[in-house]
Amino acid sequence: MENKDYKSFLPNIIPVVIVFVLLGGFLAYEFMQISTLTKNVGLLSAELASTTALLSQNTKELSQNITDLRAQTVGLSNTLSSTQQNIDAVKTQVGGVEQTVGSISGTVGTLQKLSQTDPELLKKYSKVYFMNENYTPAHLTQIPTDYLYSTTRPEQFLTEAWPHLKNLFDSAKASGVTLYAKSGYRSFAEQQSLKSMYTVVYGAGTANSFSADQGYSEHQIGTTLDFITSGLGGALNGFENTQAYQWLLGNAYRFGFVLSYPKGNS
Repeated sequence: MENKDYKSFLPNIIPVVIVFVLLGGFLAYEFMQISTLTKNVGLLSAELASTTALLSQNTKELSQNITDLRAQTVGLSNTLSSTQQNIDAVKTQVGGVEQTVGSISGTVGTLQKLSQTDPELLKKYSKVYFMNENYTPAHLTQIPTDYLYSTTRPEQFLTEAWPHLKNLFDSAKASGVTLYAKSGYRSFAEQQSLKSMYTVVYGAGTANSFSADQGYSEHQIGTTLDFITSGLGGALNGFENTQAYQWLLGNAYRFGFVLSYPKGNS
């Protein structure tokens, strides 16, 4: 009875055992999977922590590098500013040197011109300084008739100074001002004759007020000219009241000419 019951019970328990075995195997497999996953998660967490720490370190280093670069940039900017200031200072010094060199060159050029200029032309002739009666400029140029008030009498001017006088005449004409040459170079003898005539006509006192004695006239060096304009009948009286006179006062210096004896300078 007992064997029979056991035999009848055995077929019923085998499936249960198989189920338990399979379930146990499944659970064991799942446990192994979970263990493996847990281990992998642990490894990944460790790697993540390591990577995070590395990134944090790299971030700190990059931040420090950026700070250093900014400091270097500020330093370079200051250096560039200082360098530019030095360059400007050098330019200023060079400019000063150039001006000095230019001034020296101009002085040397002036000295060279003076050394090559007729000594008689450098003197101031008046009632005090006397010119040798035998002096005659080395080079004289005939003034073209277009610039003369009277074509019946030729007039001469120092050759080296003529281009400047011509430019003065041409500039006056371009400005609508009429100017003519009344009297240019006079020799010692010519000045003597002219002064004698003035003395006879006007008397010695009056003649001395507007005409120099021979040897004391700037006309003898060939760089002086008496100007005249139309409307005066060929006379010099009244010239100071003309437009031409005012133009000369404002422009003659641009061509190297000045009024020898202004009013009040006798």
